[in-house]
Amino acid sequence: MHSVLDLALDCVVGALGKTTEPTEPTAPGTTGPTGVTLHRSPDRGRAQLADSAFDFSSAVPSGVRLEMLTDATELELDARLSVVLPPGMPSADSVFDLVVDGELREPVLASEQSLIFLDPATGDRDVRPAEPATVRFRLGPRARERRVEIWLPVSPACALLDVRVPDGASLRPAPASGPLWVHYGSSISQCADAGRPTSTWPARVARSAGRSLVNLGLGGQCQLDPFMARAVRDLPARAISLELGINVLNADSMRERAFVPAFHGFLDTIRDGHPDTPVLVITPIVCPAAERRPGPTTAGPDAMVRTVDRPADLALGALTLTRIRELLSRHVEQRRESGDERLRLVQGTTLFGPDDVADLPDGLHPNAAGCARMAERFLPLAFGEEGALR
Repeated sequence: MHSVLDLALDCVVGALGKTTEPTEPTAPGTTGPTGVTLHRSPDRGRAQLADSAFDFSSAVPSGVRLEMLTDATELELDARLSVVLPPGMPSADSVFDLVVDGELREPVLASEQSLIFLDPATGDRDVRPAEPATVRFRLGPRARERRVEIWLPVSPACALLDVRVPDGASLRPAPASGPLWVHYGSSISQCADAGRPTSTWPARVARSAGRSLVNLGLGGQCQLDPFMARAVRDLPARAISLELGINVLNADSMRERAFVPAFHGFLDTIRDGHPDTPVLVITPIVCPAAERRPGPTTAGPDAMVRTVDRPADLALGALTLTRIRELLSRHVEQRRESGDERLRLVQGTTLFGPDDVADLPDGLHPNAAGCARMAERFLPLAFGEEGALR
C-alpha cells in the first residue's frame, strides 16, 4: 500500500475550504499527527468569525465525499474523528459510506473517536482523546477502473491523515455526478441522526435526482452569515435551497427588525452571482417547544429541547417559529412580486409537521425515519416535473 493523500484531496466534493495542522494529541506533552480538515465554510469567513462552535460544525463533513476513478481493489483511510456529546451520553460508532459504480455498499464503521463531553449549562469540556481510526474499503477485483464514492461521517469532526491504495493502483478525480445543487441550512440539514452519510435527507434527494450536492447544513450555525451568502454566490450552482429560521430562534440571535433585512441581504448577495438560478426557501420544520414561544432554546435533563423563560417586557419583536414562517412567506412573496420569479418557498411543516413528532426524539431533530420522510416529500417539490429547482 502507498499513500495517495494528495491525489485523494483532489477528489474531494462538498467542501469549501481546508486546514492542515497537527490534530489533538493522545497523550500530554505530545503532538498529534498532521491532518487535513475539510471545512464546509470558506477559510476567510471562518477566520473572521473565530468561533469554536462554528469551526466544529464546519469540520463535520456531512455531504463531503471523495469521488474518484480507481482500479484499486481496496482503499485505506486514516482519520482523526472527534464527537461532541452531553455529559454521560454514550457514543455511537462513526459511519462511512461506500458507493461503487452507483451501488451503495454496506456501511463501514469506526469506533476510534475522541469524545468531547460538553456541559451546555457551564461550557465545561471533558476531552477523552483516542487514537486515529483506520477505515478499510473493499472495492472489488482489479479488473477495471471503477467510479468510487466514499462519503464521510455526519456526526464527528473529521481530519484526514492519510489515504492509501495498493502499489500499482491508479486514482484520479471522477466527473461530477450531475448538475450542482447547493443547500444551506441548520442541523436539520446536517442530519447527525440519519444513521449513515447517504441517508441524510439532502443526500437521499441528491442521489435520487442525479444532482451533485454541496450540503452547507451547519448544526447551530445557520445565522444568515454574509460570508456564507458569498460562498453560495460564488459556487457554480444550478439549483439553490435555503433552510432558514430555526437557529436564529435557538440562539435568540435576532429579533424581527434584524431578521428581515438579514434575509434580504442574504438573498441579494446570492442573486449578485445567480440572477436566474432557481432558489427555494424552506421555512422551519415543526419544533413543538418553539412554535409560539421565542428562544433561546436549551436541552432539559431529559435531553428534550425547551425554550428559556423571558420577561414579558422582552416579547416585542421576539421570534417564534410561527412568526418566522409568516415573515419568510411574506418577504419571499414580496421579492416575487418585484420580479424574482425563480424564487419559491416551501413550508417546512409540509416536509416534517405536527403529525411527524414521534420521529423527533429530542423535540428538534428528526431521526433516521424522519430524515427519510423529509427526502420523500422534498424530492418531488424540488426536482419533480413541476419542481421549484428544475
